[in-house]
Amino acid sequence: MNAYQHQFMWHLLAYAVQRNVSLPALCRANGIDEPAFRAGRLPDLTEQQVVMIWQQIGAATNDPLLGLHLGESLQLAALGVVGDLVKFSRTIGEGVMQAAAMLPLVTELWRMDVETEGAVCTIRFTPERPEGSQPLSFLHRHMLDMLLAFTLHEVNGLVFSRIAPVTVGLPYETAETAEYARVLRCDEIRTGGACYLTFDRHVWHEPVLTANYEMQQYFLKKAGEMMQEKALRQSLRDRVESYLMTNAYLGIPTIEAIAANFNTSARSLQRHLQEEGVTYQQLADQVRKTLALHYLEVRNYPVKEISYLLGYNELSAFTRAFRRWTGTSPSMYRS
Repeated sequence: MNAYQHQFMWHLLAYAVQRNVSLPALCRANGIDEPAFRAGRLPDLTEQQVVMIWQQIGAATNDPLLGLHLGESLQLAALGVVGDLVKFSRTIGEGVMQAAAMLPLVTELWRMDVETEGAVCTIRFTPERPEGSQPLSFLHRHMLDMLLAFTLHEVNGLVFSRIAPVTVGLPYETAETAEYARVLRCDEIRTGGACYLTFDRHVWHEPVLTANYEMQQYFLKKAGEMMQEKALRQSLRDRVESYLMTNAYLGIPTIEAIAANFNTSARSLQRHLQEEGVTYQQLADQVRKTLALHYLEVRNYPVKEISYLLGYNELSAFTRAFRRWTGTSPSMYRS
């Protein structure tokens, strides 16, 4: 965990205490030193510990919308340098763009993309690792709700006008649409599809009250250094897998091609991956599986085209691989 992920978890635990959750019980259950927590310090937490903490707080508060209500309560300080970048940007659009680029400093679960087209601008949230038709995990869902509420409420605190989205998209069905409408200030909540917030385009040009170009440049430099440090700490496996996913629209490259991109030889790349307990073929295969499930789920491509996109020369080869991954054929999986 980096410093800002620590900081966010500290805010989550502090919020739990405000909701009458027992701090000593949370600390004991997760191996956290209570005096250290009260002094603003947390130990490194594993992904499993983070999930357990979220679940324990959700159970203790009996709140199915824990993430949404957490996001409603947070301030920009909870996001550290990412919040600082938003606070000192010149316009809302500029601040949101900066936040989207630096979101990996806060969470590795979701990617934030910004689009402007015609009279609207859209903020989209996409899982960093799509998992086909599998439902979102507990942590994915509550982190997403937090990001939606937090994005809207903090943006509103930086301008003179009241900002509300035109439409909100949620990637799951929910019986709590009225509460989403209240927190997100939007009557048009669309469920079961993509996740997004759409705004009238004029919002993008709203000036930020606390705009400060020099401070923005300072925090932009600081965030860039942290992103670089984060990249250096990544394992080679993570870097290769991330590259494959990010550039999947170009097809799955050969190991020689990706080695050249990493400024090394294919033999050296394979050797280092094997030291981390994996081969390039296994990583490529996993990415193909993830993308195959995703493409079949969105139903925008015929099976033959998916086969081509994933680098299979013959449909039969793709079908055999898909059976190995899932135990069924692509056509049966889609039906």
